[in-house]
Amino acid sequence: MSSSVPSGNYARKQPLIGISLRHEFKTENFYLKRFYSEAIFGAGGIPVYVPLIPKPEYINTLAAKLDGVLLSGSNSDIDPFRYGQAPHVKLGPVSPLRDELDRLLLVAAENRRMPVLGICFGLQSINVYRGGTLFQDLESQVEGVIKHEQGEYYDRPSHKVDFKEGSLLAQLVGANAWRVNSSHHEAVDQLGRDLMPIAWASDNVVEAVISTRPGQFVLGVQWHPEVGWDRDRLSQAIFSHFVQQAAEFS
Repeated sequence: MSSSVPSGNYARKQPLIGISLRHEFKTENFYLKRFYSEAIFGAGGIPVYVPLIPKPEYINTLAAKLDGVLLSGSNSDIDPFRYGQAPHVKLGPVSPLRDELDRLLLVAAENRRMPVLGICFGLQSINVYRGGTLFQDLESQVEGVIKHEQGEYYDRPSHKVDFKEGSLLAQLVGANAWRVNSSHHEAVDQLGRDLMPIAWASDNVVEAVISTRPGQFVLGVQWHPEVGWDRDRLSQAIFSHFVQQAAEFS
């Protein structure tokens, strides 16, 4: 499976895409905003919500039926214990259920060489799974940082990202830069194994990574292409390419 931009029709069947849910701490609900599933369906996939049951027997059984995995954003931060650090004073709430679920999904996807798309928290999960680390709070830890938590309105493109020349994202829209929305205070610090950065904000914060390992498509973006996906050409291209990878995998 190639990460280059494909051409032609791919629809042999509509691929099943597992989407990780979020954990609402006070109510103990699993939930997710509508946009992830709508974007997957709009791109030709069939969304399947994955509740936060971090049991290998459950994840392996489910993953055997999936054609792709979408790691969604989260209202939590990744436990820094998972990448060998103590908690920063600005660390947000941590969900052990979500952290472990993402890890198990990535293990299962890697074992099957199944396509993965990580969005915001999902990119961070990919990086930590591959042995990388995170800035736990950009404002405190990155000199000259721009505003990455834009707040409402969440679909408003709030800052520019520059693409690596010739990279997948540059090819998808035929441009070397794009304006994106932004809703995070953590980000990639040290890169994980076999991950290549392909987009940066003006403060040099990594905004997208892609796997360099052959045989499995893995892309992570730090912004939220699912929000306003129906009005943004880059967002549509990201979901279409991911679903195409999943269709080819299936």
